[in-house]
Amino acid sequence: MSLRGKALENNYAIDMRGITKRFGQVVANDSIDLKINRGEILALLGENGSGKTTLMNMLSGIYQPDDGEIYCNGERVYIRSPKEAFEHGIGMIHQHYKLIEVFTAAENIILGLDEEKMDLSKTSEKVRDICRKYGFDVDPSQKVYDMSVSQKQTVEIVKVLYRGADILILDEPTAVLTPQETQKLFTVLRNMKADGKAIVIITHKLHEVMEVSDKVAVLRKGKYIGTVKTSETNPQALTDMMVGHAVTLNIDRPRYDNPQKKLIVENLTCIDEEGVKKLDSVSFIANTGEILGVAGISGSGQKELLEAITGLYPVKQGSIRFINKEGNEVELVGKTPMKIRQTGVGMAFVPEDRLGMGLVGSMGMTGNMMLRSWRNGKGALLRKKPPEELANRVLEELEVVTPGVDYPVRRLSGGNVQKVLVGREISSQPEVLMTAYAVRGLDINTSYTIYNLLTEQKMKGVAVVYVGEDLDVLLELADRILVLCGGQVAGIADARTTTKEEIGLMMTQFSTKGAE
Repeated sequence: MSLRGKALENNYAIDMRGITKRFGQVVANDSIDLKINRGEILALLGENGSGKTTLMNMLSGIYQPDDGEIYCNGERVYIRSPKEAFEHGIGMIHQHYKLIEVFTAAENIILGLDEEKMDLSKTSEKVRDICRKYGFDVDPSQKVYDMSVSQKQTVEIVKVLYRGADILILDEPTAVLTPQETQKLFTVLRNMKADGKAIVIITHKLHEVMEVSDKVAVLRKGKYIGTVKTSETNPQALTDMMVGHAVTLNIDRPRYDNPQKKLIVENLTCIDEEGVKKLDSVSFIANTGEILGVAGISGSGQKELLEAITGLYPVKQGSIRFINKEGNEVELVGKTPMKIRQTGVGMAFVPEDRLGMGLVGSMGMTGNMMLRSWRNGKGALLRKKPPEELANRVLEELEVVTPGVDYPVRRLSGGNVQKVLVGREISSQPEVLMTAYAVRGLDINTSYTIYNLLTEQKMKGVAVVYVGEDLDVLLELADRILVLCGGQVAGIADARTTTKEEIGLMMTQFSTKGAE
């Protein structure tokens, strides 16, 4: 039997053999073997830095392997560009969409095709056929800037289907979707699977892996660990495969006795340089001994909210009052971050922008820890020993991978940069701790370490404001959840009694209205 016949008999759409990819001295993929079947959804799991996206980037033509072979439908192929990947029926939908906002869906779909194929009328009809076949909901004539995040994702998927892809790779497809939008996507994926498509999803959400996939392939530190049937495994076993040892997947949520008001935000309104309202009359209270989760579709005002509280974003109107240890209210609106510190407000902030706003990239861990001493106004002559001791403690407790505490943090991986920043801010013993996506880029083991650290801060009486994107984690970790939509407060829910579906509905409550 020919090689092609054998592959077809085994139902392989893709057979990757001994794939190796190096970036300098770093081996991102080390002799990986992976098979992808037609009519199947394969989840690709692994910690950050395990090589998942790199491996799929080679399949989609963005990178080329240094060693190894790729077989597509039984034939060895050389994929040197995304265009060549499409010629083999392979299309990748990236986490960050590559659409032109002022173009329509149809215009984006045919962008880059040969001139003779650029017929908007025919394109629109073909798009409607694809939508009817798989259950998509997209208007070919709608401008991208008028679309929701899920509609933009739909355009990206339809675009690769339009180009003839029957092997689809989706990188973190549910990262910014509501639960309802996620279920719609899963329905579409199942329809495509039933049509014989081979589908790979790169994700870290284990509950979604269990729900939608048929098999799970696991990578660890650039190496292939194995593939298992989803029906024959569970989240704990998958986590152990990813990490290499047993990890406890429990988030404790103890109650704090006698919580008190610590931060009062009333009618907070912020307008950007273009006159767009980013926050519209936002009001809430953060209490001591509480984790207040903040949920919302990406761009709903989460970033502006935390930056306004810390004095980094201009406030048009409203009040932000911090209640100090003496019980007095301190108004924060109009104060710079330095002035806020000088007035005795104990506030720590882990921003979304780690380098630049959070850490100085050219400095090492010790230097960045030393910034805390400088910010606390202890003078120009600083002792290096305490920051160095703190840097070593953070390095050990959070398992920061670095050649040393004086190694520039900009040369560290994104996950390690986050560890440095989170460790430094928690060590300042704040009264209010605000975090924006504190575990983004972190592996599962370290993520649960961070959850435990936040809970420890809460039980010390700290008011913790946690902006997150994983609703399952928010529902387990937080005490209350503030939901933002279009810059407005859509609701505040008790995390112990609400559901993911209820939070999802609130996340889209003002989606048609937006922020004026």
